[in-house]
Amino acid sequence: MSQLRSGSSQCLWTSTLFIALLSMPMTHGANYGEALTKSLLYFEAQRSGKLPPNQRVNWRGDSALRDGSDAHVDLTGGYYDAGDNMKFGFSLAFTTTMLAWSSVEMESELKTYKEHENVLAAIKWATDYLINAHPEPNVLYGQVGDGYSDHACWMRPEDMTTPRPSYRIDVQHPGADLAGETAAAMAAASLAFAQYDAAYSEKLIGHAKDLFEFAKAYPGVYQSSITNAGGFYASSGYQDELFWAAAWLHRATDDQTYLDYLNEEYGTGGQRTIFAWDDKFVGAQVLMAKLALERGGETGDKLQDFKNMAEYFICNCVQMGSNNVKKTPGGLLWFLPWNNLQYTTTASFVLAAYSKYLKAANTPINCPSGTFQAADLLYHARTQVDYILGSNPTSMSYMVGFGTNYPKSPHHRAASIVSIKQNSTAVTCNDGMNKWYNNPAPNPNVLTGALVGGPDENDAYGDARTNFQQSEPVIVTVAPFVGVLAAVA
Repeated sequence: MSQLRSGSSQCLWTSTLFIALLSMPMTHGANYGEALTKSLLYFEAQRSGKLPPNQRVNWRGDSALRDGSDAHVDLTGGYYDAGDNMKFGFSLAFTTTMLAWSSVEMESELKTYKEHENVLAAIKWATDYLINAHPEPNVLYGQVGDGYSDHACWMRPEDMTTPRPSYRIDVQHPGADLAGETAAAMAAASLAFAQYDAAYSEKLIGHAKDLFEFAKAYPGVYQSSITNAGGFYASSGYQDELFWAAAWLHRATDDQTYLDYLNEEYGTGGQRTIFAWDDKFVGAQVLMAKLALERGGETGDKLQDFKNMAEYFICNCVQMGSNNVKKTPGGLLWFLPWNNLQYTTTASFVLAAYSKYLKAANTPINCPSGTFQAADLLYHARTQVDYILGSNPTSMSYMVGFGTNYPKSPHHRAASIVSIKQNSTAVTCNDGMNKWYNNPAPNPNVLTGALVGGPDENDAYGDARTNFQQSEPVIVTVAPFVGVLAAVA
């Protein structure tokens, strides 16, 4: 778990003030739907494999059609992780879980904006790949591509020549975190599809159950088995993934077994300062808090403890806690220097989802510095969305293709090299570096809907392809933002 730099500023706003502020017009009110549409186009730009006939991002082409051939498994499809051509299973699974949670929690809002089918398509592009990556109960392929050789080259996915080895975990080479997160993804996705494709939903829940048992039976962090992943997505532990998977399996199946597991295992994850691909305790805590709210507090088990920990995180995000999250001078929740927006979008999603839970239970949240209503939490989520979409000191939208002042040179191979549809001449590893990576001109292809890493703690942003700490978009950042945009639209 990365260390969080946390602030301690106390902003003692009253609930009344926030309700008054809710009536004020928001800068991007009419445009949340547009941003939602664009966020889902981003996932089409990240697609690996054979593209479908209804592909809307037309500058991309088919790619990596032999993935998995070294292991005699079809590992085509799925998503490229960021600005590279890698498929990292750990972050891909978390992305899938958050897309599914967005779909499940904000289904009616997504339907209102006619994006629900696009969300399901985005989820299925991931889950079809994850199903193939799980050919046996105790075997899971967790990565395609060599991270080091991939990152040493600057090539389009359509004609890349870097090695594409397949890496897996199994009984002899375990990875409870990777298996647990993939179980969570499958279980959450099964809920998303339950009313729309019952057979597919059942298939997903079968994989989820097997993966959870695999994770429980064979502990350990996955980078001990897939060492190549260690330099990119090293996991700090696996208990959070097991809690997260159990919480999703319980919600998807209503099987008491999974709740018993959460009650019998030690602890709740405790007080967390971040919710991200490497720390899902907050997610599990929030799901358990939902259950506690539905049961009216008369739980007789650990649900109230989980709820207390979820609300600790939430109160800190809304600046009413005992260890408030730092904010930039312009008002952005600021956690860590590297791709900070990935943490802002997950935190905002938690606020939006918990707002729904509080509203359904007709109850407030009592923070150390005051009481908040459901509407107050949604207001806070909206302030983060507005900042990201341009209401900030630089007046820059950190969503590519949204508004007019947005990042023109995100760190992204496919977007920064001329489309293969325009020029089919192969771009070699070194040519890509010399001609495209180091080219000061804007990217020739607009990576619509991507969220870059975002500004620094002083609201400053450098729009340069070489500034990958700030300018590289990552799939984990956009997945929760889909749900947040649907909630505030």
